[in-house]
Amino acid sequence: MEWPSQEDFVHGDPVAPPCGWDRPGLVMTFNLECSGCVSRGIPFLKRLHSEFGGRVQLLAVHTSWGHRQLPREDVEPTLLKFSRDFARLPFPVALDLDGSFARHWNTEGTPHWLAFAPGGELLRSVYGSQENAQTRLQYLLQEWAGQGDGP
Repeated sequence: MEWPSQEDFVHGDPVAPPCGWDRPGLVMTFNLECSGCVSRGIPFLKRLHSEFGGRVQLLAVHTSWGHRQLPREDVEPTLLKFSRDFARLPFPVALDLDGSFARHWNTEGTPHWLAFAPGGELLRSVYGSQENAQTRLQYLLQEWAGQGDGP
């Protein structure tokens, strides 16, 4: 799977593949069983949304890559409840049930960040949620935001 299908979006509106984007974007692969994802990655993506949401496409993709592969009926209800009710995520969330999305983009584990230019060129691929990874991504989004005309 190069990109999640419309049916794979479980929260928020489906997002077209990056080749159709007219603004830069950041995709985070994550898993609810990944403590770094839940404690640092998701809060960081929410903060980026509050700072840059109108100027940057943001998306979270829940992947089984590197984690237990569970049936959709075991994952989707929990992911939806987490996204909608617990974390109240302001960006779309998609499912990568078999890990093919994460494998296609050569992610190293979760969380892993994929930064795309408008039009779909993959500019950066960053693994982790520690301060160094967050700082690199924060600088990239600040650079992108400075290039635009505002929200």
